[in-house]
Amino acid sequence: MHYDLNKQLRSFHYAWQGIRGCIGKEQNLSFHLITTVVVIAAGFGFGITPTEWIAVVLCIGLVIAAELFNSAIERLVDLVSPQRHPLAGQIKDIAAGAVLVCALTAMIVGLVVFVPYLTRFFL
Repeated sequence: MHYDLNKQLRSFHYAWQGIRGCIGKEQNLSFHLITTVVVIAAGFGFGITPTEWIAVVLCIGLVIAAELFNSAIERLVDLVSPQRHPLAGQIKDIAAGAVLVCALTAMIVGLVVFVPYLTRFFL
């Protein structure tokens, strides 16, 4: 078995197409991306530490990945169950709940990282 670079590049292309297919079409993803820009700007503005950057970047990646998984699950459920079904609704709600857990966790990490800087800035 040999490594196929072209196959690997195609898979990256398909993954990027999946991300691009959600940007601008998924309202919650757009919100998370706008929030990402604000948080990154705040990180540079306050000069957060490398360790804080690790926490922030991990949280950003976690929330955006969760949102992409949620979008994929919603589309799959719509495909296999185009009519309303209670189980389909529960599946979508659970996936959305997972995003909420990730976003709330990221918010808590953001507060832990940024509140000390904001306190020094405003006091």
